[in-house]
Amino acid sequence: MTVPVIEARGVRKRFGDHDVLRGVDLAVGTHEVVVLIGASGSGKSTLLKTMNLIERVDDGQIFLAGDDITDPRVDADAARARIGVVFQHFNLFPHLTVLDNVTLAARRVHRMPKSEAFARGRELLETLGLGDKAGEYPDRLSGGQQQRVAIVRAILTRPEVLLLDEITSALDPQLVGEVLDLVRELKRRGTTIVMATHEMSFAREVADRVVFLSDGELIEQGTPEQIFDAPQHPATVEFLARVQH
Repeated sequence: MTVPVIEARGVRKRFGDHDVLRGVDLAVGTHEVVVLIGASGSGKSTLLKTMNLIERVDDGQIFLAGDDITDPRVDADAARARIGVVFQHFNLFPHLTVLDNVTLAARRVHRMPKSEAFARGRELLETLGLGDKAGEYPDRLSGGQQQRVAIVRAILTRPEVLLLDEITSALDPQLVGEVLDLVRELKRRGTTIVMATHEMSFAREVADRVVFLSDGELIEQGTPEQIFDAPQHPATVEFLARVQH
C-alpha cells in the first residue's frame, strides 16, 4: 500500500471509566471503501469522530495523507477541511435553500468564490438527481433527499476522504435505498470512503473491505466474502448470526 489516505494507529479513547476504543489500527487506501460493522456501542462512530478530530484521541495517532493530524501543533480546522463527514442527522440549515446549504462551507471555510461554489453545487445536484431541488428549503424535502443534500455538501469541496456515520439509521426504510444509491455512485467515481452502517447487505455489496469492531477493538477485517461467508473470530460469527437473516 502507498501512503494511506487516512490511518489510525493505536487509537484509544475513553469516556469516564469506559474504554470506547482500545488501540485500534486501521489504514485506508486511495479509492478504497471500508465499511465498519459491529453492535451499537462497539466504537464505530467514535472511531470516525477521532478521524475527523471531533473527538481527541487519548492515545495513538491519526494520519491524513501521511500528516499526523493529532499532533497538538496541527491546525485542527485546516485538517477537518480536508475531510468530508456526514452523520445520521442531516444538520441542514432550515432558513437556507438547498444550494445555499451545499455551498456554505465551500464559501465560508474554503474561501471558494461564490460563483464557482454555486456552479459546482448546481452541477453536483444535477448529476446526483437533485437538480430540481436547488431552490427548495429543507422542510420541502423528504428525509432521503435531505440526507443526499448533506452528502453533496460534504463532497463539494473534493475532500480527501469521506466519513459516513450511520447515514441511513434516521430514515424510513423506503428512503434508505436512494441514499445508498448515492453512495454506490460515489464508489463508482473512486471516492475514498469510511462508512459505519447496520445495512449488512449493502456492506457486502459496496465494501472493498469490511471491518468488525467489538467493545472498542478491531476484531476482524477482510473482503466482504471473507467476513460474511467465512468469518474466523467467534465474536464475528456471533454478531453476524444475530443481524443476518
